[in-house]
Amino acid sequence: MSDTEQGSDASDNQRTFTRIFFDAETVLTQGDNVLLVQLIDIAFKGILVRLLPGQQVDPGQTLDATIHLGGDIQICMNLNVANQHEDMLGLRCNNIDLDSLTHLRRLVELNLGDISLLERELSALQA
Repeated sequence: MSDTEQGSDASDNQRTFTRIFFDAETVLTQGDNVLLVQLIDIAFKGILVRLLPGQQVDPGQTLDATIHLGGDIQICMNLNVANQHEDMLGLRCNNIDLDSLTHLRRLVELNLGDISLLERELSALQA
């Protein structure tokens, strides 16, 4: 149910982050522009969404995402556009609050099924 995504930091060290394919109500906000989008996957590094017909974002401006997990539980992130291909929008996480990080950690943990993989990813975030 998960896939990996390669990234590199300033020293070109390769990092692996697991992408969790997950469908949840997701709202992007950019200024006055509020978009209900389709969440494709989520990772500690960011999210991949599908824009609906007619939706657009300004790639030079940050966005806020709210991912509703059910009840009052949500993951909130501040993001930058990392890439866009047709209606697919890759967003890189700039900031995530502690409660959201806790929910995301639990989501990743449930999907990985291996606590050592989770700890490795969290260590890679701190590097």
